[in-house]
Amino acid sequence: MSEEYYDAELEELKRRQLEALMRKQEEERRKQEEMEREAQKQEILRKAMTPDARARLSNVKLVRPELAKAVEDYIVNLALTGQLRSVIDEETLKQILYAIDSRTRRDYRIVIKEKR
Repeated sequence: MSEEYYDAELEELKRRQLEALMRKQEEERRKQEEMEREAQKQEILRKAMTPDARARLSNVKLVRPELAKAVEDYIVNLALTGQLRSVIDEETLKQILYAIDSRTRRDYRIVIKEKR
């Protein structure tokens, strides 16, 4: 085998390693950005809600994570657009939870058909 073949193979190996390194760096950058966004979101929620309301939302997150995420996104959106007039207390959070839950809840009907 010629030296040119080895050079081409070496170049291909270097190119693959460089691509893998670039993909890894890009993934790390995306993870870092996601962590920063989550930290900003938590800071906004901390400022926008009373401790009791945050505790209730944490409890909801354990049982219904999709509902808690929708409520968090809603509160963050209100805060970022300047529509939040005051700090959200537990009663206001209950109203928000009910409103979002009633919009997103599905009714499940289970029908059992007996064999004949």
